[in-house]
Amino acid sequence: MIQVSGLRKSFGDFAALGPVSFSSGAERILSVIGPSGCGKSTLLRLIAGLEQASAGSITLDGQAITGPDPRVSVAFQEPRLMPWLDVAQNIALAVWDWPAERREQAVQATLAKVGLSQFAHALPKQLSGGMAQRVGLARALVGEPALLLLDEPFGALDPLTRIRMQEHLLEIVGDEGPAILLITHDIEEALVLSDRILVFRGPPASLQRDLAVDLPRPRDRSSTRFAALKALLLEDLLPSSRRQAA
Repeated sequence: MIQVSGLRKSFGDFAALGPVSFSSGAERILSVIGPSGCGKSTLLRLIAGLEQASAGSITLDGQAITGPDPRVSVAFQEPRLMPWLDVAQNIALAVWDWPAERREQAVQATLAKVGLSQFAHALPKQLSGGMAQRVGLARALVGEPALLLLDEPFGALDPLTRIRMQEHLLEIVGDEGPAILLITHDIEEALVLSDRILVFRGPPASLQRDLAVDLPRPRDRSSTRFAALKALLLEDLLPSSRRQAA
């Protein structure tokens, strides 16, 4: 379980985030949504240990996160693959310090999990956008993290590939995978994937709504309840001037 308490982040005189407090529960996927520039990615970087908080604390299963932590892994919007390494070698970078036999077994198992075993020796330039994103996801998963942070992971993909990758993510993670904190500005994506959604506004980033997504899986994007939740979240994210004009 992740616990965020009184978290703040400032860059000089600019208050980027906080104070923010929330904790995760039994949900598998927790999403953070909000408009661009509201501080979502700052929150992710703090939880990933890539930035130091100005105040407050972050704990995972009761242990503080104060810097990069092997229990936490990150996948970004761009897969950031090394072009001179093949798929298997790119995934292995995440566990470079493991014994060779254990590393090889973990890489092969993760390749199978993301459906890319036959592309183990392909170079990044030979992959489609969706395949490259799966490699980035595999690299984040190979170390068996307790918490997987996803920062707009499918934002650069075309709409059809994006839907397929959302489905792949649910299949890959399943019931035994890590807990996921998903950062996205896409309301529909959050509703399709999440058990719970945190709505942020800012800067500084502040929590506006904490919504449990009470929809059966697989999610029906055409259902009345889905549409109602989408409208509710859109209302939260619209600037107040546009809400008043409407």
